Amino acid sequence: MKYGFDNEKYLRIQSEHIQERISKFGNKLYLELGGKLFDDHHASRVLPGFRPDSKLSMLSKLSDHAEIVIVISAVDIEKNKVRNDLGITYDMDVLRLRDEFQSRGFLVSSVVITHYNGQSSADAFRARLERMGITTYYHYLIDGYPHNVDLIASDKGFGRNDYVETTRPLVIVTAPGPGSGKMAVCLSQLYNEHKRGIEAGYAKFETFPVWSLPLKHPVNIAYEAATADLNDVNMIDPFHLEAYGKTAINYNRDIEIFPVLNALFEGIYGENPYKSPTDMGVNMVGFCINDDEVCRKASNDEIIRRYFTALNHLAQGEGNDAEVNKIALLFKQAKIDPSYRKPVTAARERAERSGVPCSAIELADGTVITAETSALLGPSAALILNAIKHLAGIDHSVKLIPQAMIEPIQHTKINYLRSHNPRLHTDEVLVALAVLSTHDENCRRALEKLPELDGCQVHSTVMLGEVDHKIFKKLGVGLTCDPAKKKPTPIPSAE
Repeated sequence: MKYGFDNEKYLRIQSEHIQERISKFGNKLYLELGGKLFDDHHASRVLPGFRPDSKLSMLSKLSDHAEIVIVISAVDIEKNKVRNDLGITYDMDVLRLRDEFQSRGFLVSSVVITHYNGQSSADAFRARLERMGITTYYHYLIDGYPHNVDLIASDKGFGRNDYVETTRPLVIVTAPGPGSGKMAVCLSQLYNEHKRGIEAGYAKFETFPVWSLPLKHPVNIAYEAATADLNDVNMIDPFHLEAYGKTAINYNRDIEIFPVLNALFEGIYGENPYKSPTDMGVNMVGFCINDDEVCRKASNDEIIRRYFTALNHLAQGEGNDAEVNKIALLFKQAKIDPSYRKPVTAARERAERSGVPCSAIELADGTVITAETSALLGPSAALILNAIKHLAGIDHSVKLIPQAMIEPIQHTKINYLRSHNPRLHTDEVLVALAVLSTHDENCRRALEKLPELDGCQVHSTVMLGEVDHKIFKKLGVGLTCDPAKKKPTPIPSAE
């Protein structure tokens, strides 16, 4: 895998920049954390070399001076809102996040339930948290938020919220997902700290869009593709341009809300310490790119990946045309189309020749390997075998898993486990390969090449099942699928 991002430099300069920001605000800073603190796979895909837990590793350097406040909306609790990437509800994710942070040495001081308006589900969740010894606070709905500044910055607005007790200079405010009310919690705390004579500050830590890269840089376009369902739009920050005469990139929601934030800061402090939305951020990612071409290619691949994901959701009745059309427009900005991604063309060409579902992978050196569905293997399982054989220098004609071993597995799947698909999935192939590797040198050599698939790109001409998706994700492979469903596989007779 080719790297385009210097992760060690990022860990160093990002923590230094946050420390510098803390010192500017009387040694008390509320840091709103946008995006994911760990498991940030979008960042690792568009910035090869960025580790998914880089932000958490960076903040670990400040852990002795930091505490974490987790925010969840009462509305999301009421709706049982689910994180699509993990398949768990937001309230369950609060507990997962707390455990994860504490296991890495962070103090998680409290949970704040926002948008509270007497919801019984929120009361039940608070009671559960308090039984676990977790301090919990309510922040209430405020009429006219965020535009009714006079009410918001008053004792009937922010002053009505529970005051969140904190003890450390850096308070990291995070949440299971967007729309939880992180910014409102930070601003409410500024108001209530000010009432108590504590001059605290606010900053925003959000990786994308990258303010120091050009507006139409693929890294920034990939962010728009990732948030197409939210309809975020990257823009030149007009406030930053006016204040400093310099171009900086932000997104529409932060730019639109800045006049309101400006009024809120003036209501709390008498003046705003920031002259632009970009000023509020502390993101240093753009200064750690050390190979722009690698990051451009990875970001273009990600734009296409998001496009196919939106198409698949639409085919499954879960998406909408607006999201697909938005990403299609981004292709024009990036000057690409799906054929830019080599595996797309290769898989489709083989499928056209063979008349069966096919797949293709682009390896780190640019080599493209293809595979097709057979009576024994699905296209994903066949592709992984073909790819690791190539990487291990094993001739393509060599059969790593003998048919005599595959057939009993198929018999078990159909006759005992009542599966409709006799072909082996990726996980079944890898388990078989692992068993054989104890006494077969080729299998051992091939299995050892699996880590080299990390960062590679795959395309399938049919939508894959959950098992194959999970295996490719665990291998670090970027996967796209045409929005076509597999035809039902006839169940063979028991004879």
